[in-house]
Amino acid sequence: MTDTVAATDLNPFLPRPGTATAGARIGGVDVAGEPHDLPEPATGEVLAVTGWVDADVARDAAARARGAAAGWAATPPRERAAALRRIADSLREQQDDLGALIAAESGKRLEEARGEVGFSAQYFDWFADAATMPRDEGFVTALRRFTVTRRPVGVVAAISPWNFPLSIPARKVAAALAAGCPVVQKASELTPLTSLAFTRLCEPHLPADVLSVVVGDGEVLTTALVDSPDVNAVTFTGSTRVGSAVAQRAMRSLTRVTLELGGKAPFIVTEDADPQVALDALMVAKFRNNGASCIAANNVFVHEAHYPDFIEALRARISGLATGDPTDPGTDVGPMLRRSHVERLDHLVETAESDGCRVDRAPLPDSPGFFVAPALVEVTSDTVLWNEEIFGPVCAVRPYTDEGAVVAEVNSWRTGLGGYVMSADAEHAAQLSARLAIGIVGINNGAPNTPEVPFGGIGNAGIGREGGLVGMLEFTEQHTVSYGR
Repeated sequence: MTDTVAATDLNPFLPRPGTATAGARIGGVDVAGEPHDLPEPATGEVLAVTGWVDADVARDAAARARGAAAGWAATPPRERAAALRRIADSLREQQDDLGALIAAESGKRLEEARGEVGFSAQYFDWFADAATMPRDEGFVTALRRFTVTRRPVGVVAAISPWNFPLSIPARKVAAALAAGCPVVQKASELTPLTSLAFTRLCEPHLPADVLSVVVGDGEVLTTALVDSPDVNAVTFTGSTRVGSAVAQRAMRSLTRVTLELGGKAPFIVTEDADPQVALDALMVAKFRNNGASCIAANNVFVHEAHYPDFIEALRARISGLATGDPTDPGTDVGPMLRRSHVERLDHLVETAESDGCRVDRAPLPDSPGFFVAPALVEVTSDTVLWNEEIFGPVCAVRPYTDEGAVVAEVNSWRTGLGGYVMSADAEHAAQLSARLAIGIVGINNGAPNTPEVPFGGIGNAGIGREGGLVGMLEFTEQHTVSYGR
């Protein structure tokens, strides 16, 4: 394991030993907070001491953003776009240090962490382009002429989870800024260092108070922002349970919400699939980000014609996964974020085993960090693992014969965020994906998302979309004027 103290001396985004981070960054100024230890997932030792602020600080950030709203809304789209492009450039310039920071505080493999920084820059590139796209419409009837324009909705509260501590905030912040809205971020208290660094990196390119961040108890700060009269829209990524509570609270003041919630992504290997293509895609869809992705392959259905050979090939691939230090190039799977996450996953796997499911585990490293053994579980009973969002490097697989029954089961979950269809027949793949009540489906690939397309779920998986042009329009209001002829 790399000496963390030495690493902090080289990375400008990591706090120095013996010092505490700010609990908020508002108007380019640090706000102190109550100190909390932040563990490093790979070692279990304290990585940093982070400040937590209270609800009053969150409300102050929203009020300051309200004061900046008119000026940012009046900023010409080309100038907003230029600011977003400068932020994208800054992200790329700091890709190595930001990647190291993400790996240290989240346990994400260093290669993936650097990739997340580059992906975040792409969001700012895309929404810079979107900021200058025509949004106004005109209509003429026999009696009237109409103009329909879009205006910024106002202050946006952006509430993000821990698993993608940079790219999810970037997706929200870039879209809102492009629309002309100031943003208050509620960082995950589990990975606050990245959000603080991200805010500092953006500040030189934006007017004061257009972007701020607060760190602290998730429920306390989220409630303060949702209830704030200065907040006009809330964009939230997290669990369905918490997202539902956020939406209900926002409805008290009719505050607009965009929700990207939990999923149970099915991965369907059809009878006409290419097994090798399917296997390669599954390893990406399941084990990317240590399995902690809302669109990670969760329930793997393999047609019985392929099942015997496919399961053996999958068993070999999973048993060969190397778990360990996320900064080691030879590592395939890094640590979980907290020990409680390890305990939950271990309990799910042990329960499946006691229910009669075959379980094969990869080796564990000799390390005090928060590691869980990557596992293959052949589901032969209605074990709880099959009915949960796994959110870790555990692969649940079962055979099927009736494609219609698979579709009916998947749609009954009402967790339609992501899914995957493996088929060598393009028409069959398109028809099957169309039958699934899922927001984004990957056909013969395990990474279906990109900044240029909408991302969001159906049913209990969310409301609204992020990414694509619609991701920016979520933060606008339409204004119609009717002219008599």
